Amino acid sequence: MEKYLRVGKIINTHGIKGELKILPLTDDPKRFDYLKKVFIDKGGIFESLNISHVKYFKNMVLVKFKEINDLNAAEAYKEQYILVDRENAVKLPEGRFFISDIVGCEVVEENGNKLGVVTDVLSTGSNDVYVVKNENSREILVPALKSVVKSVLINEKRITVSLPKGLVDDEV
Repeated sequence: MEKYLRVGKIINTHGIKGELKILPLTDDPKRFDYLKKVFIDKGGIFESLNISHVKYFKNMVLVKFKEINDLNAAEAYKEQYILVDRENAVKLPEGRFFISDIVGCEVVEENGNKLGVVTDVLSTGSNDVYVVKNENSREILVPALKSVVKSVLINEKRITVSLPKGLVDDEV
C-alpha cells in the first residue's frame, strides 16, 4: 500500500498572495475543509505544507498555504499533486478501497485461473469497472459488483472474481 494518497492536483495560481487553484481528485472536495497539513512529492522528498484557509470556486478548490506567501513562490507548485498520508485519509466503510490500492492487484478467478493485473479503475456512475490486463496486454473489463468480486485482499494485492458467462471471449 502506498503511504500517501493523491487528493488533488495544483493546476494554477490564484491571485498575488500565493493561493493555489486545485483540481480535487477525491469523491468529496469538501474534505479540504478538514485538512490541516498536506504533502507535495518533490522527486521522492515529501514536503509538508500547512493549510491556512480553503475556498471553493466552481469545481476547483482554492487553498492558501502558510508557507507560500506570494505569486512567485506559488508558481513553483504548479502541476504538483496534493497528497495526504494514510493517517489523514478518509476512513472508508468496510468493503470500499482506494483506487491506488486496487491498481496493481492480481485478479484471479475462483478456480485459480489468473486473469491479469488491474491497471486502471473506471468510474461509470453506477459502479466502478476494473481494467485488467493479462500478460498478452489483452484487457478485460471487470465490473466491481458484489456478484462478481468475491474477495479483495489489499495486503496480498489479490482480487478473486466470479466472471459472468460471456464477459471474456476465449475465441479471439
